[in-house]
Amino acid sequence: MLTVVTGGSGSGKSELAENIAFKFTGKKYYIAAMQPFGEEALKRIERHRKMRAEKGFETIEKYTDIDELTFTRKDLVLLECVSNLCANEMFSGRMDKNIAADKIISGIEKINKMVSQLIVVTNEIFSDGILYEKETIEYMKALGEINRRIFECADNIIESVYGIPYILKGNLT
Repeated sequence: MLTVVTGGSGSGKSELAENIAFKFTGKKYYIAAMQPFGEEALKRIERHRKMRAEKGFETIEKYTDIDELTFTRKDLVLLECVSNLCANEMFSGRMDKNIAADKIISGIEKINKMVSQLIVVTNEIFSDGILYEKETIEYMKALGEINRRIFECADNIIESVYGIPYILKGNLT
């Protein structure tokens, strides 16, 4: 089962995704894709570690190449978050930026076929109305394509707005 949790920065989407996963009784894995660049990132990573400390996750810090991971059918995987993964893949200098979206989708599809539940957290970054440089626009297009494709095949889509879950597709039961 694929559940996607989306929302803006600080919307409560991470906590919502973790709370959905908390109900699961099997082995829980947390794929942390945020690279610890700078003080702000380190603070956010530490805050997220504290939030999930008692929730039974085994954390895997994997910034790129999620398709290399293996799990069992009994597992739950929470991927936090697609926007970081997209930036990591696009700007790592290891591949053509144009194939990053396909690579990420392929990894998500592979993991989803392996596990009983996959929860994917992604960002809604498209409504600020600000004009950006070309590379940022390329990133936004790639993230938009990834989101569109995972929304298409998701069983559940939940938007977190100020910590309030809005079910856009499926249900939370």
